[in-house]
Amino acid sequence: MRLLIVAVILAACGGKPPIPKRLVVEGDVGSWKFRRFQGPLLDIEVWVDGNKGEAYSASYITASSEKVGHIADKDLVNVTVTKYERQDGVVRETVRLVRRLAAEKGYQVDEKKLKGVRALRITGPSETWVMWPSGNYVVKVGGQGRENVPDSMVASYGDRYPSQLPGGSLEGPLPPGPDKPKVEDKEPYDSKNPKPDLDKYDPNNVKIPEREVDVLPPADEKIDPKKAPKKKKK
Repeated sequence: MRLLIVAVILAACGGKPPIPKRLVVEGDVGSWKFRRFQGPLLDIEVWVDGNKGEAYSASYITASSEKVGHIADKDLVNVTVTKYERQDGVVRETVRLVRRLAAEKGYQVDEKKLKGVRALRITGPSETWVMWPSGNYVVKVGGQGRENVPDSMVASYGDRYPSQLPGGSLEGPLPPGPDKPKVEDKEPYDSKNPKPDLDKYDPNNVKIPEREVDVLPPADEKIDPKKAPKKKKK
C-alpha cells in the first residue's frame, strides 16, 4: 500500500520513481501481479570484462491466472535487472550480445521504441524479450512462450531505468567503450635455442665475450712457417 501511495505522489508531481532497493519492483505493476523474487544472481547474461555485475529478477502473472490457479506462458512475464560496478562498457557489451544472438543463435533482433523506451527486441522460436542499458544497469523484460512484451511492464521499468541505447546501434561500429587489450602468445622457452625477452632487453647490460682471432695472410701470399701463428694447445 505504501509503495502504491509513493508511486501516485511521484506521478502527480511528475517525478521519476526511485530505483527499488533490490532493483526489481516487488509489487503489482498495473494489472500484473507480483509473484516471485530472485537474487542476487551472479550468472549474468551481459558480461562486461573487468566490471562485476549481479542480477535480480521478478516474475509477474495475470490476475486471471491467479484466480484459476493455472499459469500459461502468456500469463507470465519475467524481469531481470543487472547492476554493474561502473557504467564502463555496459552499452557496448549489451549491443554486442544482441548482435551475437542474431549471428550465432539465429534470433531475430531489431531496435524498437516501446512506450518511449528505446530497446533491443529479441525474438526466438518460442520466446520474446526486450533489453536496454541504463547507466550501470541492464534491464531485460519478456518470457518463454511469449509473442510480445507487455507495454505496461516496459513503461514501468523504463521510468525507473531510462534507456541509454543509442539509435541505430545494431548497424555500423559498436558503441564506444573500453576494449579488452590483446595479449600476444609467447613461445615456450627452449633451452637448446633460447631467445631474448625483448620486453626486458637492455643493450647496455649485454656483454659480448671477447675471443682471439687468428689473422691469416691473403690467399696468394706464401706463409713463412717460422712466422706463422702457433695454435694454442687445448
